[in-house]
Amino acid sequence: MNDFTKIVIEPEEIVNFLKSELDLKEVYQKILFKKVIRYVAQERGIVVTTEEIEAEADRQRRERGLEKATDTIAWLASQLVAPGDWEVGIRDRLLSQKLAQALFAQEVEKFFFQNQLEFEQVILYQIIVDSEKLAQEIYYQIEEGEISFYNAARLYDNDTHRREKCGYEGKMYRFSLQPDIAAVVFSTQPKDLIGPLKTAQGYHLFMVEEFLPAELTSAKYHEILNNMFQHWLVSELDYLLNSSLINKL
Repeated sequence: MNDFTKIVIEPEEIVNFLKSELDLKEVYQKILFKKVIRYVAQERGIVVTTEEIEAEADRQRRERGLEKATDTIAWLASQLVAPGDWEVGIRDRLLSQKLAQALFAQEVEKFFFQNQLEFEQVILYQIIVDSEKLAQEIYYQIEEGEISFYNAARLYDNDTHRREKCGYEGKMYRFSLQPDIAAVVFSTQPKDLIGPLKTAQGYHLFMVEEFLPAELTSAKYHEILNNMFQHWLVSELDYLLNSSLINKL
């Protein structure tokens, strides 16, 4: 393992590198988001305790198999991070999670049920070709049992990755499909052949393997919560930048 700590890199070099890679704006925005989180959390009396930081640090150590203190120190050194900086990072992430919960925990379930149809999923197979005539020919061959949908995808689809997967697109949410296609796909029966439908990509044939009803799983709950929080961060930062409160960050 290379020991990068032997090489001195000045802060200015890091800034110049970020500029040259066009990454400085993203990093700058993340720093401002962190300032917003700390400011609003303080206004709301939200704090992270030493016990919570220690519990999260222990969880991360277990996750990485760091059984001894020396293992943790060695891992942090390999990441060019001091133990104190690691704890600050843990504190900031926990503070962000606590603030998100305080702001939007009561809204997630409401949002989910108001938009429940959009969270329905389908296990979908798809073939896309450039020619309407070819799409029609494939449709009739599949309908007549001359070829399976999977073999047709492997032979004719215009995308190499999809050919390798025999047309398998995986689990897809209703909202991830174009509205006109979603309306057709979600009104059919499993194993029915759909198409050809034309889009800018070409001519599509679809086959549904299974419909999955909308379910507010833990993963989906946190995904919605995070999306709400990120949208709030953007709008809150914009508000603070355009008000006298910006000097408090």
